[in-house]
Amino acid sequence: MNDVAIIDCDTSKFSRSSDEAFFEKACEPCVNILGRQYLEKEDIDAVLFSSCSVEQYSASIVSEMLGLRPKVCHRIDNLCSSGTNAIVSAFSHIASGLCDTVLVVGAEEANTPGRKLNWDVTRGEYGLPIFWASLFAKAHMNKYGTTEEQMALVSARNHLKNPNALFRKPITPAEVLKSRAIAPPLKLLDCSSLCTGSSALLLASKSKAKILSENPVWIRGIGQRTSGASFSKIGADLTSIIATREAAEEAYKMAEIKPSGIDVAELHDAFTILEILAYEDLKFAKKGEGGKFVEQDEIIFDPRGGILGCGHPIGATGVAQTAEIVLQLGNRAEQRQVKGCKAGLVQNLAAAGTSATVLVLGVDS
Repeated sequence: MNDVAIIDCDTSKFSRSSDEAFFEKACEPCVNILGRQYLEKEDIDAVLFSSCSVEQYSASIVSEMLGLRPKVCHRIDNLCSSGTNAIVSAFSHIASGLCDTVLVVGAEEANTPGRKLNWDVTRGEYGLPIFWASLFAKAHMNKYGTTEEQMALVSARNHLKNPNALFRKPITPAEVLKSRAIAPPLKLLDCSSLCTGSSALLLASKSKAKILSENPVWIRGIGQRTSGASFSKIGADLTSIIATREAAEEAYKMAEIKPSGIDVAELHDAFTILEILAYEDLKFAKKGEGGKFVEQDEIIFDPRGGILGCGHPIGATGVAQTAEIVLQLGNRAEQRQVKGCKAGLVQNLAAAGTSATVLVLGVDS
């Protein structure tokens, strides 16, 4: 099996809306990548497009706009984890020997149809994601004593001065606690916001990566798990997301690494409680101690601001999360740079955590 590296990445600014047409926004980070790389356009073997957009034949449209004629060209749609699913597919194409280089593109508009899973009748009239997130929060608070103040710390920490983020102004825990109640105990600032944005990655085989990059970031471990589609398949214990636990075990095993070996991580913090659950499910914290773990500083979480601070362009989110870890491991994250990081992790969820992807990335020592 061929080793697979990510050799370049780029992400657009996230915004409430955009004057650019959808496919122009999708192409923006790709143009930047292709402009930096010493590649002929014929060298791009595959284009994988991640989105929940209603636009059809979208991967082929993006390819044509970029002047590419790839061997493999298709779209991947898996709600909020579309991006990491596209990355795993790209990995598979290269690891198998089918392709040497794959361009992964994620793009979404704020009014995406992916904002609600209409198929799931088990949610009844409470179809919006915040309702199941409030159930997770109530369950964890009741069983382990997690507090609203601890969740507020997650949001305050993830609202940073990132010029590409949807929210670029720092906030305090007190502001989170005072924000409008939406579905108690969750408030407005406990929640991420859907937005418009795009992100792209260029993946390559080992032979190509050694030529095209001085410091490639390797995909060391992959874990994926799907429990089902409806909320009824989430499991009996609402203090944990089973899909994350099982995906993490697979990723750690493949990467031959322990949770303690991770230096920096992008977590699926669409709601503050999800980050606290992730601490435990990814085994950074002991079960029930996720709330207290918020204040630790041994592992850096969501250095770009996470989903809470950056916004949530659904099809682009997993790509943008991974792009941040690539920048961190490549020592290219500028003012956000985490010193000395060699191993990073991405956790990406969809549909109340009924599916999860965990990626472990690393650089050569």
